[in-house]
Amino acid sequence: MQSLILLSVGPGPGALSVPEISRQLSAAGQQVEILLEHQTRLYVGPASFPGSGKVVKEPTQRPEIEVFVPAHTSTLARMAHGLKSITTKQTHNTILCLEFGNPRLEDAGTSLHPALRQNIDLLRGDGVTVVEGRKGEMVSVGEIVATVLGRLGRALSGVRVLVTAGGTREPIDSVRFVGNRSSGKMGLAVAREAARMGAEVTVVAANVERVEPGVRWIPVETFGELCEEVSRQAAEADALVMAAAVSDFTPAEPVREKIRRKELLTIEFKATEDILKGVRDKNPDLFMVGFAATHGDPVGDVREKLRSKGVDLVIGNDISQPGIGFGSDENEVYVVGWKEERFVPQAGKEEVARAILDVLVHEMNEEKRR
Repeated sequence: MQSLILLSVGPGPGALSVPEISRQLSAAGQQVEILLEHQTRLYVGPASFPGSGKVVKEPTQRPEIEVFVPAHTSTLARMAHGLKSITTKQTHNTILCLEFGNPRLEDAGTSLHPALRQNIDLLRGDGVTVVEGRKGEMVSVGEIVATVLGRLGRALSGVRVLVTAGGTREPIDSVRFVGNRSSGKMGLAVAREAARMGAEVTVVAANVERVEPGVRWIPVETFGELCEEVSRQAAEADALVMAAAVSDFTPAEPVREKIRRKELLTIEFKATEDILKGVRDKNPDLFMVGFAATHGDPVGDVREKLRSKGVDLVIGNDISQPGIGFGSDENEVYVVGWKEERFVPQAGKEEVARAILDVLVHEMNEEKRR
């Protein structure tokens, strides 16, 4: 069901990010309308929103959420002293996205000014959500979108989802490691969409370059670190999505210093533990999703992994196919559960993540009814 989200766009460089915010909210299935405040057209105009939102003079209906982005200091002052926007009837459905000036100058447009801090405290006390940029910058697009969608009543509201992403690295010596080509994009897409569906998301990220906004972030490097964190966090989770590419082998005897160049070097490896099995043994009620990356048709491997790992869903993809291998922006997967199998044709990883989570929600609800 669509909810109307009203973006009240204030003047300032942060207005340049609003078309992308509108695009992402629209892509998530929401109805978006845009109000351009006085002087905002110095930064963006109606032509900046092609097909991703409707620029209006007043909202066509009462919005579910009103987002002031960027929220001007005068807007904060009016709202803090009871002069609310005529379109906002409930303060808990208001989100203010702040863009501060130079943090070294204590003027009325900086985060250091006492009057501004007082207004922010008053608004937060009234239930208004205030998200602040850092070091004089605008709040990131991802954080704003995650905040807005997380506020809506969503299918995963109140569900604690633990996601692993990236690929582990096993040290050979002090400078070399054995790893894989996983970029973490699929895991991050799952985390992003789960947060947008209202979940409380924790990401255990193995060597992922960028932090996903709107989630709890735990960086790790090796198999051992990932295993330890997943085991710890799983006890507090309702669902685990194991999207990380985890090393199957690790050097039996890593060397602490750098190995000197040799004509022939032999390294002995030992198998790593089965993280999913270990987590299942300790958390019998946890809903668990595994991944199987294969060369060739993944369905056979996926069905076997479903049986052997004791998980609830397995996602299989053929990494030999062009355009859907490691590091790509698209994927094509089979989602296999105990009662349902779904083929998700090649699409952007966010769309694939939504399909995976749709099945997860359905299966979790079925378990509750049994």
